[in-house]
Amino acid sequence: MPLPLRIALVTATEARALDQDLPPLTDALRAEGAEVALVDWDDPTADWSLFAAAVIRCPWDYTRRREAFLAAMGQVATQTRLFNPPAVLRANTDKRYLQGLADAGVAVVPTLFLTAADDLTRLVAWLNEQHAQDCVVKPSVGAGSQDARRFAANCRAEAVAHAAGLAASGRTAMVQPYLDRVDAQGETALIFMGGAFSHAIRKGPLLRRGEVAGPALFAAETIAARQPGVDELALAEQALAAVGQPLLYARVDVLRDGDGAPRLLELELIEPSLFFAHGAGSAQRLAGLIVAAGRGQWPG
Repeated sequence: MPLPLRIALVTATEARALDQDLPPLTDALRAEGAEVALVDWDDPTADWSLFAAAVIRCPWDYTRRREAFLAAMGQVATQTRLFNPPAVLRANTDKRYLQGLADAGVAVVPTLFLTAADDLTRLVAWLNEQHAQDCVVKPSVGAGSQDARRFAANCRAEAVAHAAGLAASGRTAMVQPYLDRVDAQGETALIFMGGAFSHAIRKGPLLRRGEVAGPALFAAETIAARQPGVDELALAEQALAAVGQPLLYARVDVLRDGDGAPRLLELELIEPSLFFAHGAGSAQRLAGLIVAAGRGQWPG
């Protein structure tokens, strides 16, 4: 009798209880006949060669140790099949990838990136060019709204100060106009599996003016199922095509601008919540793809 396929789901200890996708995905993999282990990305005792594939699930503390995380995943990829692959992880762990997508013609939310070497005072002029009432300032490496703040139009000095603080700490600050249609319409998150659209959800607005995100790994969200617009789906497919390689899973977060046109907010290719509860059969579909990948049958 052949040995069962062994699959590692890559986690972080403090995130396991927070990841609502873990139980249904684990159950679906076991229903496919696979053995499943939850393995922390920084576990020095882990033998990744024991697994047919490792799938990144919830290493949600990676933002605090990005280089260590990328190095660890690079090592994992030498011992087993890693999804998504290391090149995708390196690019997608820093939101400066948005500039590359914009250069490729993808309609992203306008974004200014600033480091300590930049003249931060140009931020005000840039925001005025965007005709932004409010703006959002956050680090380019981050997750769950950590260190993200929303500033009103009459608080430009505070926005510059927050960007300066991020830059002074060695991080890259990113600034975006706050697209206020999100307050009424929320944002659309489109989930793809194996390159095919699976389902979508509506996420309510997270940032209130002047509010400072807490230390939690991610912020609480208001979630509901949503049917994406044809234009939102087209934008998501364009963004994924620009990545240029097969992706086991992806989530594309989209907002509408003042003219009602969809704009890419984020392309989540590392460890996104996939909201299986809002997509009938989605955990089973991903489990089937993972098993195929573990057997070397995906990508075909």
